[in-house]
Parts: sequence; structure tokens; C-alpha cells
Amino acid sequence: QVQLVESGGGLVQAGGSLRVSCAASGRTFIPYAMGWFRQAPGKEREFVAAIDWSGGARNYTDSVKGRFTISRDNAKNTVYLQMNSLRPEDTAVYYCAADQSFIVILTTPRYWGQGTQVTVSS
Repeated sequence: QVQLVESGGGLVQAGGSLRVSCAASGRTFIPYAMGWFRQAPGKEREFVAAIDWSGGARNYTDSVKGRFTISRDNAKNTVYLQMNSLRPEDTAVYYCAADQSFIVILTTPRYWGQGTQVTVSS
């Protein structure tokens, strides 16, 4: 089992920045791929970003490319999502996810956190 706990959500104005974090515990953080998904009100949960266990491979959905950066610190068992140039349409609950496969993490990861709310005001 892997337990994931997100933190760092909040309210920010459009154009601002925010960093959300996800601390993992339980089974070893390595070699799990980690990812972020989000769900806006009335919409389905969607993939945002993923990073492989080494940090050498990253994947982003098109709408956040150039604005969001995913990173990880394996010594701290933590993954981060730095969000810059935030837009009102980025408002959502952001979920951390983990899976042993960098392919599966893009669609149906095995482990999920509880989510953290990010609200971007216009």
C-alpha cells in the first residue's frame, strides 16, 4: 500500500503561482511513477502531469505545458507540482497519484490521495 497526502492548495489570483505537494508513505517511493490529476466542478477527473521514478521522464497535458512543472524529491518521498501563470480554468481539486508503471499512471493509477483544492480567481 502507498498512502498519499496532498498539501499546498489554496486561493490565488489569475496569473499567480502556487505549489502543491504530495507526501508518500507506506511502500518504497522508488520505483513508483507519480502523477497529478484534477477535477473541476461538473467535469470528469483529468490527467495533468506525471513523472517517472527517476525524474528523467515527464509528461504533461497540453493545457498546462509551459506553465506547470512536476518534480520529485525521492529523499523526502515527495512529489511537487509548481503551477505558474494560473488561470481561472485551472480551478479544481488536485489529486496526487502513484503507480509502478509510467504508462498506467497516465490513465488509471493504482493509488490516489484525497485531493487539495486550488481556486484561481479572475
